Amino acid sequence: MRKQTAKNHFLGQVGCSKLNCGQSIIKAYHDKFAVSADAVERFAAFAAGQAPQGECGAYYAARYLLSKAHPHKIAPLAADFMKLAGSLKCKEIRRQHKLTCLGCVEKAAELLERE
Repeated sequence: MRKQTAKNHFLGQVGCSKLNCGQSIIKAYHDKFAVSADAVERFAAFAAGQAPQGECGAYYAARYLLSKAHPHKIAPLAADFMKLAGSLKCKEIRRQHKLTCLGCVEKAAELLERE
């Protein structure tokens, strides 16, 4: 359910506001990970490779959520996302055409669903 909510926010569908990749993940999972809904606004700046170190915004948001609740699960998240996307960096992911931005939102959400 949360994965679909994240996708709906990214696409601006089904009554959801259109958000960037990182915001979509935060909006869908903030309550599960006990993070303030205000974090959605902070993630407005992390689209199109603008997350720190050029990371994918969806991955960065998932990592942020895990850092608050399960920091020991960040390394497995990174390894799994890297395997699926080919990189943790937005521009490299897009250059490789392994996942679309929507695909990154989906994969980040799938990885968070395991938590």
